[in-house]
Amino acid sequence: MTPTITAFEASPDRGRGMARDMRVRWALEEVGQPYDVRLVSFAEMKQPAHLAVQPFGQIPSYEEGDLAIFETGAIVLRIAETHKGLLPENEAGRARAISWIFAALNTVEPPLVDIQFATLFERDKPWAAERLAMIQERARKPLGFLSKRLGEAEWLDGEFSAGDLMMAGVLFRSKPSGLIDEHKNLAAYVARAEARPAFRRAFADQLEVFKAAEAKGLSSAPPR
Repeated sequence: MTPTITAFEASPDRGRGMARDMRVRWALEEVGQPYDVRLVSFAEMKQPAHLAVQPFGQIPSYEEGDLAIFETGAIVLRIAETHKGLLPENEAGRARAISWIFAALNTVEPPLVDIQFATLFERDKPWAAERLAMIQERARKPLGFLSKRLGEAEWLDGEFSAGDLMMAGVLFRSKPSGLIDEHKNLAAYVARAEARPAFRRAFADQLEVFKAAEAKGLSSAPPR
């Protein structure tokens, strides 16, 4: 059965792969699973039909027959558990890969997202510079630990896994902060992930969505 995911009709990231549906697209491309995309406007995201699938009015969501789930980590884990290629065959390796999924979302991503919000929405506040510096310092700590753990390895725990997909996806989304470039091995890690054919296909697909929205004159600015 072909799953359906949701994505922005007109993404605020202007097709740069920062929206979270990018990670789901990437996972589906890695395992060779065809999928459909249902594009939703900002208004539609808050309507009952979408809220029935994604109760927080966000994207992405994932529907497969009678199954409907949300949250990027849960979706990627579902894909990894039902297809070969994103989780190791041995139980210990699978458990470690899943640990890296949670680490990416719970430890590494939150302060990086805070930086994005502070840069975009709080820069005109009198306390903006002080707050941004504080958040950047907080973000540097997990990045430092991650850099040390990765070392000179190609991936986090042997072969590429869903853990790498999620971690690299988080780091890719945070490239504009410049913090990733403070660690050469993390920058190289993200570059390796970007070079994967599945990533490139996913990136091209979501970029085409933005180009189509732009051609139609659809606004990519979310309501404030």
